[in-house]
Amino acid sequence: MYSITAGTGSAPRTGRTGHFLRQLWRFGWTQARCCLFAGALFCGMGLSTLLPPLPVARYDLLLGYGVLLTAGFLALRWETRRETAVIAVCHLLGLAFELVKVRVGSWSYPEPALTKVAGVPLYGGFMYAAVGSYVCRAWRLLDLGLTGYRARSTAVVAAALYANFLAHHWLPDLRWVLALALLGVTAGTWVHYRVGAARYRMPLALGFVLVGFFLWVAENLATYFGAWSYPSQLGAWQPVSPAKWVSWTLLISVTFALAHAFAGRRAAREPDRSGR
Repeated sequence: MYSITAGTGSAPRTGRTGHFLRQLWRFGWTQARCCLFAGALFCGMGLSTLLPPLPVARYDLLLGYGVLLTAGFLALRWETRRETAVIAVCHLLGLAFELVKVRVGSWSYPEPALTKVAGVPLYGGFMYAAVGSYVCRAWRLLDLGLTGYRARSTAVVAAALYANFLAHHWLPDLRWVLALALLGVTAGTWVHYRVGAARYRMPLALGFVLVGFFLWVAENLATYFGAWSYPSQLGAWQPVSPAKWVSWTLLISVTFALAHAFAGRRAAREPDRSGR
C-alpha cells in the first residue's frame, strides 16, 4: 500500500503508529462492507448445514436464499442497478463455467436438488455473483480510480483467460502464456483508493494477487460447508490446492473488466449514500 497523500512536518512515532492503526481499522471495516453479499451468502451456506431434514433440498433452499439476497440488496440500495447487472452477468458466466467443469469432473455437487441442470445446481452461480458484488462495492466504497489502465487490452486477455479455463481440457493449456500477457497489459496500471481522508495506490497486478488469495480462502470455507466438492474431498474434506490461488488471481481479471465496463466509471464518481 503506497500513500500518495503526504503530510507536512514529522510526527512522533506514537502518532504515526496510531494513525496507521486507525487507517488499518478503516480499511478493514470498508473491506468488510465490500464483502457484505459474500458474507451473507457464506452465513447461509453454513447455517444450511445445521438444518434438520426438510422436504426441500439444501441446494434449492440456497438458490431461493441467493435470489432474496440479490433482491434485498437492490431494494435497500446497497447495490445499484448497474452493479446488479454486473452481478447477474457474473452469475451467468459462473453457471456456464460450472457446467463445463462439472461435466469434465473437475468438481461436483453431490447432494440432490430439483434445480440442477447437468449436475449443476442453479445456486452455483451465486459464488461468482458474490465476487462481482465485492468488486462493484469496493469500487464505490473505496472510491477507486485507475491510472495507466488499458481497458481493451485487459478485457481481451481476461476473455482469453476465461475461454482457456474452459477449453484447456481439450486444447493446449495457455494459462501461463496468458498470465504473462496479463502482467504485460497491466504493467504500469495503478489502482487508487481512499481510506478516510487519505488516498493510496497499489499496482493492479498486486491487487489481483491479493483478491485471488482471499478467494482461495473463501473457496476452502465454501467446500468445508459442502457448497461443492473436489474429487479429493468426496471421502473427507481436505484443503483446496494452493494452485487454485493462481486460478483465482487470473480469473478475477474477468470480473474486474466487467465491473469497469458496466459500473466502474460511474461508481468511482458517486459517493456511497447507503451508509452500509
